Amino acid sequence: MSLPAAETENTRPRRHRQKFEGHTHFVVGVIYLRDGQRIMTCSDDGSLRLWNLESGEQIGDDWRDGESGIFTIALSPDGKKIASGSRDGWVRFWDIDTGKLIIKWMAHTDIISSLCWSRDGGRVVTGSYDMTVRVWNVESRETILEIKTELGSRWRPAAVYSADETMIATATQFLRIWDAKTGNLIKNLKGHTQEVACLAWTADGSTLISGSFDHSIRMWNTTTWQQIHVLTGHTGVVEAIAISPNGRILASASQDETARLWNLDNGQPIGLPIQHADLLFCVSFSTDGKLLASGCGPDDNSTYTWDISAIVREAGLHELLLNPNVSIAFLVSPQLRTEHVILGRWQAFTRCTSHIHQFILLSLHIHVPGSCYTSFAAAVRESIYLSTTPTFSRRLTISS
Repeated sequence: MSLPAAETENTRPRRHRQKFEGHTHFVVGVIYLRDGQRIMTCSDDGSLRLWNLESGEQIGDDWRDGESGIFTIALSPDGKKIASGSRDGWVRFWDIDTGKLIIKWMAHTDIISSLCWSRDGGRVVTGSYDMTVRVWNVESRETILEIKTELGSRWRPAAVYSADETMIATATQFLRIWDAKTGNLIKNLKGHTQEVACLAWTADGSTLISGSFDHSIRMWNTTTWQQIHVLTGHTGVVEAIAISPNGRILASASQDETARLWNLDNGQPIGLPIQHADLLFCVSFSTDGKLLASGCGPDDNSTYTWDISAIVREAGLHELLLNPNVSIAFLVSPQLRTEHVILGRWQAFTRCTSHIHQFILLSLHIHVPGSCYTSFAAAVRESIYLSTTPTFSRRLTISS
Protein backbone atom coordinates (compact mmCIF):
# COMPACT_ATOMS: atom_id res chain seq x y z
CA MET A 1 0.00 0.00 0.00
CA SER A 2 1.40 3.41 -0.96
CA LEU A 3 2.07 6.05 1.66
CA PRO A 4 -0.14 9.15 1.90
CA ALA A 5 1.20 12.14 -0.03
CA ALA A 6 2.40 13.82 3.17
CA GLU A 7 4.47 10.77 4.12
CA THR A 8 6.21 9.68 0.93
CA GLU A 9 9.84 8.62 1.08
CA ASN A 10 10.80 12.06 -0.29
CA THR A 11 8.94 14.10 2.31
CA ARG A 12 8.99 11.93 5.44
CA PRO A 13 11.28 13.43 8.14
CA ARG A 14 14.59 11.59 8.39
CA ARG A 15 15.12 9.61 11.58
CA HIS A 16 18.11 10.61 13.69
CA ARG A 17 20.65 7.98 14.61
CA GLN A 18 20.91 9.04 18.27
CA LYS A 19 19.55 11.72 20.60
CA PHE A 20 21.47 13.23 23.52
CA GLU A 21 19.31 14.83 26.23
CA GLY A 22 20.27 16.65 29.41
CA HIS A 23 21.16 20.28 28.75
CA THR A 24 18.70 22.80 30.18
CA HIS A 25 19.38 25.58 27.69
CA PHE A 26 20.29 25.69 24.01
CA VAL A 27 23.25 23.65 22.75
CA VAL A 28 25.70 25.99 21.02
CA GLY A 29 28.66 23.70 20.39
CA VAL A 30 29.31 20.05 19.54
CA ILE A 31 32.48 18.21 18.54
CA TYR A 32 33.43 14.58 17.92
CA LEU A 33 36.41 13.30 19.88
CA ARG A 34 39.23 11.45 18.15
CA ASP A 35 38.35 8.02 19.55
CA GLY A 36 35.17 7.94 17.45
CA GLN A 37 33.18 6.85 20.50
CA ARG A 38 32.34 10.14 22.24
CA ILE A 39 31.08 13.62 21.54
CA MET A 40 31.35 16.79 23.61
CA THR A 41 28.68 19.48 23.82
CA CYS A 42 28.50 22.92 25.41
CA SER A 43 25.48 24.95 26.36
CA ASP A 44 24.28 28.29 27.61
CA ASP A 45 23.32 26.36 30.77
CA GLY A 46 26.99 26.71 31.79
CA SER A 47 28.04 23.09 31.26
CA LEU A 48 30.20 20.95 29.04
CA ARG A 49 28.96 17.38 28.73
CA LEU A 50 30.60 14.21 27.46
CA TRP A 51 28.42 11.61 25.74
CA ASN A 52 28.66 8.00 24.57
CA LEU A 53 28.12 8.24 20.82
CA GLU A 54 26.49 4.83 20.50
CA SER A 55 24.18 4.78 23.54
CA GLY A 56 23.42 8.50 23.82
CA GLU A 57 24.13 8.38 27.57
CA GLN A 58 26.09 11.10 29.36
CA ILE A 59 29.52 10.04 30.61
CA GLY A 60 30.21 11.24 34.14
CA ASP A 61 29.13 14.56 35.61
CA ASP A 62 28.81 17.92 33.92
CA TRP A 63 32.04 19.86 33.45
CA ARG A 64 31.52 23.24 35.12
CA ASP A 65 33.43 26.23 36.41
CA GLY A 66 30.80 28.64 37.65
CA GLU A 67 27.43 29.22 36.05
CA SER A 68 28.36 31.37 33.06
CA GLY A 69 26.93 30.06 29.78
CA ILE A 70 29.43 28.47 27.40
CA PHE A 71 29.15 29.76 23.84
CA THR A 72 31.94 27.98 21.97
CA ILE A 73 34.29 24.98 22.21
CA ALA A 74 37.24 23.77 20.13
CA LEU A 75 39.31 20.59 20.23
CA SER A 76 43.09 20.98 20.41
CA PRO A 77 45.13 19.66 17.45
CA ASP A 78 46.50 16.79 19.57
CA GLY A 79 42.97 15.83 20.64
CA LYS A 80 43.81 16.02 24.35
CA LYS A 81 42.26 19.33 25.39
CA ILE A 82 39.05 21.29 24.95
CA ALA A 83 39.08 25.08 24.88
CA SER A 84 35.85 26.83 25.84
CA GLY A 85 34.68 30.43 25.72
CA SER A 86 31.93 31.79 27.96
CA ARG A 87 29.56 34.65 28.63
CA ASP A 88 31.90 35.94 31.34
CA GLY A 89 34.71 36.55 28.82
CA TRP A 90 36.96 33.80 30.20
CA VAL A 91 38.81 31.17 28.17
CA ARG A 92 39.10 27.78 29.86
CA PHE A 93 41.11 24.69 28.94
CA TRP A 94 39.95 21.23 29.98
CA ASP A 95 41.69 17.85 30.04
CA ILE A 96 39.62 15.38 28.03
CA ASP A 97 40.76 12.29 29.96
CA THR A 98 40.05 13.68 33.43
CA GLY A 99 37.43 16.34 32.74
CA LYS A 100 39.42 18.69 34.95
CA LEU A 101 40.00 22.39 34.34
CA ILE A 102 43.65 22.96 33.41
CA ILE A 103 44.03 26.72 33.02
CA LYS A 104 41.82 29.76 32.54
CA TRP A 105 42.14 33.48 32.05
CA MET A 106 39.99 36.50 31.34
CA ALA A 107 40.37 37.04 27.61
CA HIS A 108 37.62 39.57 26.89
CA THR A 109 35.21 41.93 28.61
CA ASP A 110 32.16 40.35 27.01
CA ILE A 111 30.87 37.04 25.60
CA ILE A 112 33.42 34.91 23.74
CA SER A 113 31.62 33.74 20.60
CA SER A 114 34.37 31.85 18.74
CA LEU A 115 37.61 29.92 19.29
CA CYS A 116 40.17 28.61 16.81
CA TRP A 117 43.42 26.73 17.52
CA SER A 118 46.66 27.10 15.59
CA ARG A 119 47.95 23.89 14.00
CA ASP A 120 50.69 23.43 16.60
CA GLY A 121 48.34 24.07 19.53
CA GLY A 122 50.46 26.96 20.75
CA ARG A 123 47.94 29.71 20.00
CA VAL A 124 44.20 30.30 20.05
CA VAL A 125 42.19 32.98 18.29
CA THR A 126 39.18 34.32 20.18
CA GLY A 127 36.34 36.49 18.95
CA SER A 128 34.14 38.43 21.36
CA TYR A 129 31.10 40.64 21.68
CA ASP A 130 33.50 43.32 22.97
CA MET A 131 34.27 43.75 19.25
CA THR A 132 37.84 42.47 19.39
CA VAL A 133 39.56 39.41 17.99
CA ARG A 134 42.66 38.34 19.90
CA VAL A 135 45.45 35.86 19.31
CA TRP A 136 46.80 34.28 22.51
CA ASN A 137 49.93 32.38 23.45
CA VAL A 138 48.44 29.38 25.26
CA GLU A 139 51.44 28.76 27.52
CA SER A 140 52.01 32.34 28.65
CA ARG A 141 48.38 33.48 28.30
CA GLU A 142 49.65 36.68 26.72
CA THR A 143 48.02 38.54 23.85
CA ILE A 144 50.04 38.21 20.66
CA LEU A 145 47.73 40.26 18.47
CA GLU A 146 44.52 42.26 18.85
CA ILE A 147 42.22 43.18 15.97
CA LYS A 148 39.47 45.72 16.55
CA THR A 149 36.45 44.97 14.41
CA GLU A 150 33.35 47.21 14.38
CA LEU A 151 33.48 49.59 17.31
CA GLY A 152 30.25 51.08 18.58
CA SER A 153 28.12 48.10 17.50
CA ARG A 154 27.29 44.79 19.13
CA TRP A 155 27.69 41.95 16.68
CA ARG A 156 28.96 38.50 17.60
CA PRO A 157 32.31 38.00 15.91
CA ALA A 158 33.57 34.72 14.55
CA ALA A 159 37.26 34.40 13.70
CA VAL A 160 39.17 31.64 11.93
CA TYR A 161 42.74 31.09 10.73
CA SER A 162 43.51 30.48 7.07
CA ALA A 163 45.00 27.06 6.31
CA ASP A 164 48.56 28.43 6.30
CA GLU A 165 47.82 30.70 9.29
CA THR A 166 48.99 33.82 7.46
CA MET A 167 45.50 35.35 7.55
CA ILE A 168 42.55 35.61 9.90
CA ALA A 169 38.99 35.94 8.63
CA THR A 170 36.48 37.71 10.86
CA ALA A 171 32.70 37.65 10.64
CA THR A 172 30.79 40.53 12.15
CA GLN A 173 28.67 43.14 10.45
CA PHE A 174 31.25 42.75 7.67
CA LEU A 175 33.39 39.91 6.35
CA ARG A 176 37.03 40.92 6.55
CA ILE A 177 40.46 39.37 6.01
CA TRP A 178 43.42 40.41 8.18
CA ASP A 179 47.16 39.75 8.19
CA ALA A 180 47.73 37.28 11.04
CA LYS A 181 51.09 38.82 12.00
CA THR A 182 50.47 42.55 11.72
CA GLY A 183 46.70 42.76 12.13
CA ASN A 184 46.48 44.92 9.01
CA LEU A 185 43.30 44.73 6.95
CA ILE A 186 43.83 42.82 3.69
CA LYS A 187 40.35 42.70 2.20
CA ASN A 188 36.75 43.66 2.92
CA LEU A 189 34.49 41.12 1.19
CA LYS A 190 31.15 42.42 -0.03
CA GLY A 191 28.21 40.20 -0.86
CA HIS A 192 26.19 39.42 2.23
CA THR A 193 23.36 41.86 2.92
CA GLN A 194 23.25 41.25 6.68
CA GLU A 195 25.57 40.22 9.50
CA VAL A 196 27.94 37.31 8.87
CA ALA A 197 27.41 34.65 11.55
CA CYS A 198 29.90 31.85 10.82
CA LEU A 199 33.02 30.98 8.86
CA ALA A 200 34.96 27.98 7.60
CA TRP A 201 38.19 27.81 5.61
CA THR A 202 38.92 24.79 3.40
CA ALA A 203 41.99 22.74 4.32
CA ASP A 204 43.82 23.67 1.11
CA GLY A 205 43.21 27.35 1.80
CA SER A 206 41.65 27.99 -1.61
CA THR A 207 38.12 28.74 -0.41
CA LEU A 208 36.57 30.70 2.44
CA ILE A 209 32.93 29.94 3.28
CA SER A 210 30.58 32.26 5.17
CA GLY A 211 27.05 31.91 6.55
CA SER A 212 24.85 34.88 7.28
CA PHE A 213 21.76 36.44 8.80
CA ASP A 214 20.66 37.02 5.19
CA HIS A 215 20.00 33.22 5.05
CA SER A 216 22.71 32.61 2.43
CA ILE A 217 26.03 30.79 2.38
CA ARG A 218 28.76 32.18 0.15
CA MET A 219 31.98 30.63 -1.14
CA TRP A 220 34.96 32.90 -1.87
CA ASN A 221 38.07 32.28 -3.94
CA THR A 222 40.93 33.31 -1.67
CA THR A 223 43.24 34.21 -4.55
CA THR A 224 40.89 36.65 -6.29
CA TRP A 225 38.48 37.19 -3.34
CA GLN A 226 35.60 36.78 -5.78
CA GLN A 227 32.44 34.82 -4.97
CA ILE A 228 32.44 31.31 -6.40
CA HIS A 229 28.97 30.18 -5.37
CA VAL A 230 25.99 31.50 -3.43
CA LEU A 231 24.20 28.66 -1.63
CA THR A 232 20.54 29.42 -1.06
CA GLY A 233 17.74 27.40 0.50
CA HIS A 234 17.73 28.27 4.18
CA THR A 235 14.90 30.52 5.33
CA GLY A 236 16.51 31.55 8.62
CA VAL A 237 19.85 32.71 10.00
CA VAL A 238 22.70 30.35 9.09
CA GLU A 239 24.15 29.85 12.57
CA ALA A 240 26.95 27.37 11.87
CA ILE A 241 28.79 25.62 9.06
CA ALA A 242 31.25 22.71 8.99
CA ILE A 243 33.36 21.06 6.29
CA SER A 244 33.65 17.28 6.09
CA PRO A 245 37.09 15.78 6.82
CA ASN A 246 37.65 14.99 3.14
CA GLY A 247 36.75 18.54 2.13
CA ARG A 248 33.94 17.51 -0.24
CA ILE A 249 30.78 18.29 1.75
CA LEU A 250 29.56 21.34 3.66
CA ALA A 251 26.98 21.09 6.45
CA SER A 252 24.97 24.09 7.63
CA ALA A 253 22.73 24.66 10.65
CA SER A 254 20.00 27.28 10.64
CA GLN A 255 17.32 28.90 12.73
CA ASP A 256 14.85 27.61 10.14
CA GLU A 257 15.08 24.33 12.11
CA THR A 258 17.01 22.47 9.42
CA ALA A 259 20.50 21.25 8.72
CA ARG A 260 21.54 21.00 5.09
CA LEU A 261 24.31 19.29 3.15
CA TRP A 262 26.03 20.89 0.16
CA ASN A 263 28.34 19.62 -2.57
CA LEU A 264 31.46 21.80 -2.34
CA ASP A 265 32.43 20.92 -5.90
CA ASN A 266 29.48 22.80 -7.38
CA GLY A 267 27.60 24.46 -4.50
CA GLN A 268 24.51 22.32 -5.01
CA PRO A 269 22.40 20.88 -2.16
CA ILE A 270 22.66 17.17 -1.32
CA GLY A 271 19.33 15.55 -0.60
CA LEU A 272 16.54 17.16 1.38
CA PRO A 273 16.95 19.37 4.47
CA ILE A 274 17.35 17.47 7.76
CA GLN A 275 14.34 18.54 9.79
CA HIS A 276 14.49 19.35 13.51
CA ALA A 277 11.88 20.48 16.03
CA ASP A 278 13.78 23.58 17.17
CA LEU A 279 16.32 26.19 16.12
CA LEU A 280 19.81 24.91 15.29
CA PHE A 281 22.98 26.53 16.62
CA CYS A 282 25.83 24.12 15.82
CA VAL A 283 26.86 21.32 13.50
CA SER A 284 29.89 19.02 13.32
CA PHE A 285 31.20 16.05 11.28
CA SER A 286 32.58 12.86 12.77
CA THR A 287 36.26 12.16 12.12
CA ASP A 288 35.38 9.64 9.38
CA GLY A 289 32.84 12.00 7.80
CA LYS A 290 29.99 9.50 8.02
CA LEU A 291 28.00 11.13 10.82
CA LEU A 292 26.77 14.64 11.50
CA ALA A 293 25.91 16.10 14.91
CA SER A 294 23.55 19.04 15.39
CA GLY A 295 22.59 21.01 18.50
CA CYS A 296 19.24 22.68 19.21
CA GLY A 297 17.49 25.18 21.47
CA PRO A 298 16.01 26.95 23.26
CA ASP A 299 13.12 24.51 23.81
CA ASP A 300 14.46 21.13 22.73
CA ASN A 301 18.06 21.65 24.02
CA SER A 302 19.11 18.28 22.59
CA THR A 303 21.88 17.09 20.32
CA TYR A 304 21.29 14.68 17.45
CA THR A 305 23.47 12.54 15.21
CA TRP A 306 22.60 11.67 11.61
CA ASP A 307 23.87 9.11 9.10
CA ILE A 308 25.37 11.37 6.45
CA SER A 309 26.75 8.53 4.37
CA ALA A 310 23.21 7.26 3.79
CA ILE A 311 21.98 10.69 2.68
CA VAL A 312 24.87 11.12 0.26
CA ARG A 313 24.46 7.63 -1.21
CA GLU A 314 20.71 8.12 -1.63
CA ALA A 315 21.47 11.28 -3.60
CA GLY A 316 23.68 9.24 -5.95
CA LEU A 317 26.82 11.10 -4.88
CA HIS A 318 28.86 8.25 -3.38
CA GLU A 319 32.08 9.80 -4.70
CA LEU A 320 31.73 12.66 -2.21
CA LEU A 321 32.44 10.18 0.58
CA LEU A 322 35.83 9.21 -0.87
CA ASN A 323 39.07 10.67 0.35
CA PRO A 324 40.74 12.50 -2.54
CA ASN A 325 44.09 12.49 -0.75
CA VAL A 326 44.55 8.72 -0.61
CA SER A 327 46.70 7.55 -3.49
CA ILE A 328 46.41 3.96 -4.72
CA ALA A 329 48.81 2.41 -7.23
CA PHE A 330 47.60 0.00 -9.90
CA LEU A 331 50.16 -2.40 -11.34
CA VAL A 332 49.19 -4.15 -14.56
CA SER A 333 50.92 -7.05 -16.26
CA PRO A 334 52.11 -6.60 -19.88
CA GLN A 335 49.52 -9.22 -20.85
CA LEU A 336 46.73 -6.80 -19.83
CA ARG A 337 43.25 -8.25 -20.10
CA THR A 338 39.92 -6.56 -19.45
CA GLU A 339 39.17 -8.72 -16.43
CA HIS A 340 42.57 -8.70 -14.77
CA VAL A 341 43.76 -5.80 -12.61
CA ILE A 342 46.11 -6.19 -9.66
CA LEU A 343 45.60 -3.61 -6.92
CA GLY A 344 48.62 -2.76 -4.80
CA ARG A 345 50.30 -6.09 -5.71
CA TRP A 346 48.08 -8.01 -3.30
CA GLN A 347 44.41 -7.92 -4.22
CA ALA A 348 43.23 -9.08 -7.63
CA PHE A 349 39.92 -8.11 -9.20
CA THR A 350 38.91 -10.68 -11.79
CA ARG A 351 35.13 -10.27 -11.91
CA CYS A 352 33.45 -7.78 -14.21
CA THR A 353 29.84 -6.94 -14.76
CA SER A 354 27.75 -5.33 -17.46
CA HIS A 355 25.06 -4.49 -14.89
CA ILE A 356 26.40 -1.17 -13.66
CA HIS A 357 23.94 0.19 -11.12
CA GLN A 358 26.01 2.72 -9.23
CA PHE A 359 29.54 3.64 -10.20
CA ILE A 360 32.30 6.21 -10.01
CA LEU A 361 34.20 7.03 -13.18
CA LEU A 362 37.93 7.45 -12.54
CA SER A 363 40.74 8.36 -14.90
CA LEU A 364 43.71 6.09 -14.32
CA HIS A 365 47.19 6.69 -15.69
CA ILE A 366 48.71 3.21 -15.74
CA HIS A 367 52.36 2.54 -16.42
CA VAL A 368 53.13 -0.82 -17.99
CA PRO A 369 56.75 -1.78 -18.75
CA GLY A 370 57.32 -1.28 -22.47
CA SER A 371 53.98 0.42 -23.17
CA CYS A 372 51.58 3.06 -21.85
CA TYR A 373 47.83 3.11 -21.42
CA THR A 374 45.07 5.43 -20.30
CA SER A 375 42.29 3.51 -18.63
CA PHE A 376 38.88 4.31 -17.25
CA ALA A 377 37.63 2.26 -14.33
CA ALA A 378 34.12 2.14 -12.93
CA ALA A 379 34.09 0.98 -9.33
CA VAL A 380 30.89 -1.02 -9.01
CA ARG A 381 30.16 -2.44 -5.59
CA GLU A 382 32.10 -5.72 -5.88
CA SER A 383 33.82 -5.40 -9.23
CA ILE A 384 35.98 -3.28 -11.51
CA TYR A 385 35.30 -2.66 -15.18
CA LEU A 386 38.44 -1.72 -17.13
CA SER A 387 39.03 -0.69 -20.73
CA THR A 388 42.34 0.44 -22.20
CA THR A 389 43.62 2.52 -25.10
CA PRO A 390 47.21 3.47 -26.03
CA THR A 391 48.37 6.91 -24.98
CA PHE A 392 51.48 8.84 -24.06
CA SER A 393 50.61 8.97 -20.35
CA ARG A 394 53.54 8.22 -18.07
CA ARG A 395 52.33 7.49 -14.58
CA LEU A 396 49.78 5.58 -12.65
CA THR A 397 47.97 7.06 -9.60
CA ILE A 398 44.37 7.65 -8.75
CA SER A 399 42.49 9.11 -5.84
CA SER A 400 40.12 6.87 -3.92
